[in-house]
Order: sequence, then structure tokens, then C-alpha cells
Amino acid sequence: MRFVREFERSLRQIRSRPGCRVVHYSIQGNHVHMLVEAAGPDALGRGMKSVGARLARAANRVFRRRGPVLADRYHLRALRTPREVRNALAYVLLNARRHAQSAAKRLGMVDPGSSGRWFDGWRGGVEPARDPPAVARAHTWLLGLGWRRHGLVRLDEVPASG
Repeated sequence: MRFVREFERSLRQIRSRPGCRVVHYSIQGNHVHMLVEAAGPDALGRGMKSVGARLARAANRVFRRRGPVLADRYHLRALRTPREVRNALAYVLLNARRHAQSAAKRLGMVDPGSSGRWFDGWRGGVEPARDPPAVARAHTWLLGLGWRRHGLVRLDEVPASG
């Protein structure tokens, strides 16, 4: 949990960075899923380089280590339709449910290693957290509103493989 808070602190520092925004994330045991908006390929590349460096510094601080953290770069998947975005939101925010023995899966709660606590698209009355979010608000129609055409996200969903 200490690493999650340190990573969130780092994300808050770049939240309003022009051209590239992390809108949602979930931290897994050996990787991170993110939904990112970018003004184009160059802005995405610069933004992901910055996020990767911040992720590595956060891990090195928390785990009192040095050196590289990420084995490789990011894997890009452009989302083009409201359904793709809705499915990606469920996949990212509920990814802990896919892993056995996860507290979020057992208890049907928002994954504490994700940006889900600031998400305002839960079905069933889950109120967004009031603490300052580590993620940026979506600027695009698809990630801001368009995905809602396919229904709000339920905490009891188990997302399909991405």
C-alpha cells in the first residue's frame, strides 16, 4: 500500500501535464494498467516516459533499491468506440478481481491499488473519494461520457481478458 500512495503522489505532480494524461490505472504485482489520453503519438511517448520514470523512482524509494524497474516499454491499444472504452474501464479498474485471493474479489470492493476510488461511473451507489485524485479528468468524449452508453460499471463484474 505504501507503494500505491507513493505512485499516486508522483501522478499528482504530472496530473495537469499538457498533451498526455493518466485518467485511470491499476497496479498489479508485476505491471500497471493505465487508461491514458494523449494529443498524439509524440505526446504519448513523452508522457509515458515521464510516467515510467516516476513509477521507477517511486518503487526505488519505497523498496530502498536502485536501478531500472521496468523491463520494457508500454503496450499501446488505441480505443475507438464507446464499447471498447467501457470494456477497458472495467478491465483496468476491476483487474484485481481476475486474480485469485484478491481482497477486492473476495469483498466486492473498489481495488485499493487502482484509481477506482475516484471513478464516478460505478453502478450501485459507490461514491467517489473526496481526497484529491491522482489521475486527471478525461477530456475526450469517449472516455468522459461516450462509454456510458453501454452501462455503468458494476463492482461485481469480472472483466474479460484484455
